[in-house]
Amino acid sequence: MTTQTKTTEGPLRSDETLILKPTTGWISLNLGDLWRYRELVYFLTWRDILVRYKQTLLGASWAILQPLMQMVVFNFLFGNMANIPTGEIPRAIFTFSALLPWNLFSKSLSDASRSLVSNRSMITKVYFPRLVIPMASVLSGVVDFLIAIVILIGMMFYYQVAVPATAWMLPLIVLLTLVLALGVGLWFSAWNLHYRDVAYFIPFLTQFWLLASPIAYPLSEIPAQWQTLYMINPMVGIVEGFRWALLGGDPVPQLAWILSISISILVMVSGLFYFRRMERTFADTV
Repeated sequence: MTTQTKTTEGPLRSDETLILKPTTGWISLNLGDLWRYRELVYFLTWRDILVRYKQTLLGASWAILQPLMQMVVFNFLFGNMANIPTGEIPRAIFTFSALLPWNLFSKSLSDASRSLVSNRSMITKVYFPRLVIPMASVLSGVVDFLIAIVILIGMMFYYQVAVPATAWMLPLIVLLTLVLALGVGLWFSAWNLHYRDVAYFIPFLTQFWLLASPIAYPLSEIPAQWQTLYMINPMVGIVEGFRWALLGGDPVPQLAWILSISISILVMVSGLFYFRRMERTFADTV
């Protein structure tokens, strides 16, 4: 694999030389390339959004139908059947609000994991930072999230649920969700080029991860002796934090915040290093 090196910042001028050379070691992330190729990130993100709903019958309505149908199923299983309490929060809002960060994470992870294989023709024909591809896949999921959150605001108005002062934390929690999704997606996107059965593992992982996250039940339903182990799942702090920031209620345990933030950053940083390490083999493997 090759990377771009040049002595000046910004676009390449006609009097400058473009040098392509192999990367070496584990420390050359070259994150400055992402800024120089920021327009490519934008266009790939927009392309992914357009392609997603091209020639679909319902179009962007799928961004609404998916969490609504999930909410109905979870409310029936965990509410009508298991009768798990949700406190003073209406069950529909309790579940739907947790599904928003979860669906953002799971979709971003799934799209990023198969992004390199889906864009094999680009990888083999022209140079650009390969990190642009999974990053664009992750960012495209934000559109579905924004559509769904409009529906959630309407539901909160219908149930007369007031927005607490903690709502200012929502963008930070969404950013943490994207960091985790990109970090995990970088690992799996690189693996997917070498081991194509990763594509079959991702759906299994997301289904298991969904049930292991407090989507349809609160963290308080987990026995006290298991809560610390349970909070190793970084989505616990993210889901509980999103619901608390939007709906109020009992604050999220400090340990859940610490673990979610620490693990997300660790996965992201390690994913960046691994992705850049393996980038030199992408064109030959794909």
